[in-house]
Amino acid sequence: MKVGMVLPEAGYQATRKNIIQAAKQAEEEGFDSLWVWERLICPLKPQTPYPLTPDGSLPTEFQNVFDTLETLTFAAANTSKIALGTSVIDMLFHNPVILARRFATLDILSEGRAICGFGIGWLKDEYQASNISLKDRGKRADEYIQLLKKIWTDDIVEFKGDYYNIPASKIGPKPIQKPHPPLYMGAFSPKTFRRIVKYANGWIGMIAGTLEDFENTVRTIKDKASREANKHEDNFKIILLTYPKVMEDSSSSKKEQDQRPPMTGTIDEIGGDLKRIKDIWSRTYNIWL
Repeated sequence: MKVGMVLPEAGYQATRKNIIQAAKQAEEEGFDSLWVWERLICPLKPQTPYPLTPDGSLPTEFQNVFDTLETLTFAAANTSKIALGTSVIDMLFHNPVILARRFATLDILSEGRAICGFGIGWLKDEYQASNISLKDRGKRADEYIQLLKKIWTDDIVEFKGDYYNIPASKIGPKPIQKPHPPLYMGAFSPKTFRRIVKYANGWIGMIAGTLEDFENTVRTIKDKASREANKHEDNFKIILLTYPKVMEDSSSSKKEQDQRPPMTGTIDEIGGDLKRIKDIWSRTYNIWL
């Protein structure tokens, strides 16, 4: 099992001092990776309700979010071996040539520690701010990933698609990791799993319901990866994003314990959840937590 940590890049905790301290301490304590996430804007009245708040509003920490790759590059300068990943950056809001170059630059400056975690976004307001249509975003994402790989690997890059076109060009630098940094995709809809197993090195997921729901999702992706893309444990991995919520007191009744959301509760209860997740691991794939 590999364990990573999210850097303090949002809200009041997002400071230069905190990022340096967290990055250095994580490396000293033996963590495997550091992660950042992206929020483009924080609309006051979002057109797409946020699923984790009663009124659909976005958390206040979304109002102040450091840039993903600048934060990781800064962390790279203050560490020497820990991996550096995005979980996730919404790729469609970025020019693919510029984003490919930024990741390649991070990979070079960090001496091969970059991990590319991508999503396609879910907030309608951010699509509007980026002047990108929500229509056919899945097809656009398929084309985007293929283009990123060509930019990272081809000596002469030429691309003609429905959404992106590049004349025969030299585009550098190329990343240190070959053929390119590991590429993972975050998604929660079964309709998107085909894209993940076809184009990515793995899946970035969250525990949104029960651990049984999570295991079923893992099995679905695993079977699809094996059956449709001939990908197994050595070339397809799973990254699990989780936010433990530690409480001093245990649930007062068995009914409350049965209804307890995963990764919440006492240290012992969360430890039990981690053990179950590890068991799911052993029955499926090698997962980063």
